[in-house]
Amino acid sequence: MNTAIYDDYGWLHPQLSDETGLVGVGGDLSVERLLAAYRRGIFPWFDSDSPILWWSPDPRAIFELDGLIVTQRLARTVRSAKFTHTLDRAFRDVMLGCADRPETGTWITNEMIEAYCELHRLGYAHSVEVWQGDLLAGGIYGVGLGGFFAGESMFHRVTDASKVAMVHLFNHLRQRGYTLFDTQMVTPHTVRMGAIEISREQYLIRLQQALSQNVTWM
Repeated sequence: MNTAIYDDYGWLHPQLSDETGLVGVGGDLSVERLLAAYRRGIFPWFDSDSPILWWSPDPRAIFELDGLIVTQRLARTVRSAKFTHTLDRAFRDVMLGCADRPETGTWITNEMIEAYCELHRLGYAHSVEVWQGDLLAGGIYGVGLGGFFAGESMFHRVTDASKVAMVHLFNHLRQRGYTLFDTQMVTPHTVRMGAIEISREQYLIRLQQALSQNVTWM
């Protein structure tokens, strides 16, 4: 193995990966390894039948912080008294909600839940919860480092609750001074909400700029 093209975690340097972006197989989901991955533009994505897989695809999907598409109907829902929202109040419950997808299966394994709950305990992972009364109606969670936020997954149990969570998350990120929102790969849903693709090269440059910012979640 030519170690010059691999980093100290055994990952292929993202710039040398192909378009699919697979840069590593195996390892663990320790806090140290997860934070190192995000700082390098790498994220874990795998299922219960595979080893841990590490990715840095090209192109990369992001949201510009002023690029979230909010329809008039959604804006009215956000302004109404239908929902309330909180920050970091029920992180594990949000992850469990995101993992509860019996029809399609999920990549949010028990191992992932425990790893990201530990990131949350240490102040690196965060959630936005949307409530309808006492019901957790929806939410979103992700990882924040400097001015960078990686949106990992969202869910809803009530129509529009995940979209409302996105609106509150983006408002919070803008107020705090974040500059890069990573959504990893586009989906039809995220494209409708404003996600765009940029080259991996551009992404890695913007990532380092965002990581250098002195920004905190609260």
